Amino acid sequence: MTDWITQCPEAAQAYVEGRRLDEVECIVADLAGVARGKAMPASKFAHQKHFYLPNSIFLQTITGEWTDNPMGAFTEPDMILVPDYSTATAAPWTADWTLQVIHDVQDQAGNPVSLAPRNVLKRVVDLYKAEGWTPIVAPEMEFFLVARNTDPNQPIIPPMGRSGRRAAAKQAYSMSAIDEYGKVIDDIYDYAELQGFEIDGILQEGGAGQIEINLAHGDPINLADQIFFFKRMIREAALRHDCFATFMAKPIEGEPGSAMHIHQSVVDAQGNNIFSDAQGNETDMFLHCIGGLQRHLPSVIALLAPYVNSYRRYIPDFAAPINLEWGRDNRTTGLRVPISGPEARRIENRLAGMDTNPYLGLAATLACAYLGLKEQQGPRPEYLGDAYTGTDELPANLGDALDVLAGNDPIRDVLGEEFCTVYEAVKRNEYKEFLQVISPWEREHLLLNV
Repeated sequence: MTDWITQCPEAAQAYVEGRRLDEVECIVADLAGVARGKAMPASKFAHQKHFYLPNSIFLQTITGEWTDNPMGAFTEPDMILVPDYSTATAAPWTADWTLQVIHDVQDQAGNPVSLAPRNVLKRVVDLYKAEGWTPIVAPEMEFFLVARNTDPNQPIIPPMGRSGRRAAAKQAYSMSAIDEYGKVIDDIYDYAELQGFEIDGILQEGGAGQIEINLAHGDPINLADQIFFFKRMIREAALRHDCFATFMAKPIEGEPGSAMHIHQSVVDAQGNNIFSDAQGNETDMFLHCIGGLQRHLPSVIALLAPYVNSYRRYIPDFAAPINLEWGRDNRTTGLRVPISGPEARRIENRLAGMDTNPYLGLAATLACAYLGLKEQQGPRPEYLGDAYTGTDELPANLGDALDVLAGNDPIRDVLGEEFCTVYEAVKRNEYKEFLQVISPWEREHLLLNV
């Protein structure tokens, strides 16, 4: 093995042991969470300490258009990509022996590029560390397996199961429902094992062909890396079995949406959960954290719900939160406190969609909690009833969400002013593009009736 491979995780070393490594994919996540970068022969990778990509990859919309750089001229200077060998993992779906390596993004002076989503999350985590705290997260990933769709004008439909029938809705937690696409699940498990990832559980969700994967709790940056890898891997597993995997927030009309619920807690330098005192009771810091989430989450909805489709998930009676209430073991509240022992006391943020960039989704929710811990203001009283019947407190669309983000200086300070400015510019460009599209609903109901 070459020297750099000995710096990689055991799973990556085991994957290439006794084999000739063919290719290395040098990747970073753009604002959408799409893997950008370059692939090269392993022999060439071994002799280069860094690589280059233009900063314009962070100015690209989801449609591939370019946004004017609000921070200066659009000159596309090169950024320096430095491999983080601790992220090296297999790409087991490829035809040859390939490893993927996430790269740190620096400017030409060696400073972290503030626009890189992974650097945004690192910035927030470092703020916790400066206070002697370590944030802990546990994400839940929801997604749909759907039939192949090669015509965007046609609606998305559920996949065909092994029974020869299409997947049915309203089968939450059904074992027979998830067995309908067991071969895809088997590949997901196999790929995860080869990549060295731990799946905490897989279950059938409420939508037709909707699956949830839970990941074990841990370090936010490591888990964001895993979700970044998982999304690509799940898509590849689905394609092997003639279907698509989609992480759209609301892919099928009349079905529930897909969330990325985020469980979060904080430990001190001794590893103790700061949400519980020595007697196991809730602490003021626990309540301050909830208070910060309630006050600041509206300002980061543009990150947790980053596309026009995201807001189709925020509707009543489809198992999605439309409020900022909090409650113990209450799934109708946007902020849920699950049943746990004192050492595992945590808050579940149920607002994030699965279409969020994992780095930005985790950075956003941790930023709100951090501000709560610093501001030391408690939350509203616990909501004891059905919070689905409460008042809608969230921005109604992407344009409104961006306006709220633009007006919250504390959030912009935590996430980084330059990042927020560029993110807003990219998303306003996307929103403008969408508003120019005429939908089938408009043609059907307005063409001859108004």
